Amino acid sequence: MTETQAGVLPDHAIRDMIARGAIHAEPAVDPAQIQPASLDLRLGHVAYRVRASFLTGKGRTLAERLPEFEMHRMDLSHGAVLEKGCVYVVPLMEALALPVGVSAVANAKSSTGRVDCLTRVVTDDGTEFDRIAPGYTGPLYAEICPRSFSVLVKPGLRLNQIRFRIGEAVLSDEELAARHAESPLVTGGNGALIDDGLGFSVDLTPGPGGIVGYRAKPHAGVIDLTQVGVHAVADFWEELRPEAGHLILDPGAFYILVSQEAVSIPPDCAAEMAPYIAMVGEFRVHYAGFFDPGFGHGVPARGVLEVRCHEAPFVLEHGQVVGRLVYERMASAPERLYGADLSSNYQGQGLKLSKHFRG
Repeated sequence: MTETQAGVLPDHAIRDMIARGAIHAEPAVDPAQIQPASLDLRLGHVAYRVRASFLTGKGRTLAERLPEFEMHRMDLSHGAVLEKGCVYVVPLMEALALPVGVSAVANAKSSTGRVDCLTRVVTDDGTEFDRIAPGYTGPLYAEICPRSFSVLVKPGLRLNQIRFRIGEAVLSDEELAARHAESPLVTGGNGALIDDGLGFSVDLTPGPGGIVGYRAKPHAGVIDLTQVGVHAVADFWEELRPEAGHLILDPGAFYILVSQEAVSIPPDCAAEMAPYIAMVGEFRVHYAGFFDPGFGHGVPARGVLEVRCHEAPFVLEHGQVVGRLVYERMASAPERLYGADLSSNYQGQGLKLSKHFRG
């Protein structure tokens, strides 16, 4: 490893890890998988339908535990539908042999979260989802649970991404405040609400067509996750046009909303969307993936919110704080920045559904 400073490893360090065998894959990693501060992970050729979500546990492998929960297996080679409400485990094409001192964290890609497909990475010897211990050597698996829509998947589809770290990468509130004073990390809305990260609020101001967001239709068809821009919005989503400056969330329903604030990720930082404290209401803002260096930097971009209501109906008010961005320092600058050097579906975004929908 060439990186010695604590922080998130950039694209060139990821390429170095691949060259050294710390990341290995069959087939070999495609350069297009490497993002400024993360690596996209690819689905393998088989999916196991399991009775329930599970972790492998200390000292156990997934191969050992799978027979306890497996119901049947599916060949993904020609595409297969993962049904809404079911849980699947899919071996990934990538595996790790992390150096001592290098840990990793995984997350669903933005497009995965926006279709309410719960996707988490599982490892051998694992006691947490999406968290990979320093020095881990072994295979990677995706646990997939489509929640609002059944989805069609194929081998090579990239639903998850993984980020590698050396040491402590999270910026303190003091560091965030200093950076915001030097160059704004957030504009509009409630301004810089700094408390264990940068808080952001929901925008319920009607946009074009009077729309403030979308609610998933309960009995929609299958979303083909291998296709871009092919699905009609009206087949899967109900447009929301509240009139009173608030929105009543229905228990179990899934919503796509947008933040008031535009956020900026400087070139020497990355960020992750995290849930806000549970005491603010009966809802949760889903993890929406990673924000790479350069997201919203010089091009205002608001955060798309993936919201699910829990046990009771809840009134969500315009301007209510619903989530936070946790900023992390980069171990060194990436060679490419999000948006500036990479084509993207979401740079400069406002309220926006996933890339699978037309318009």
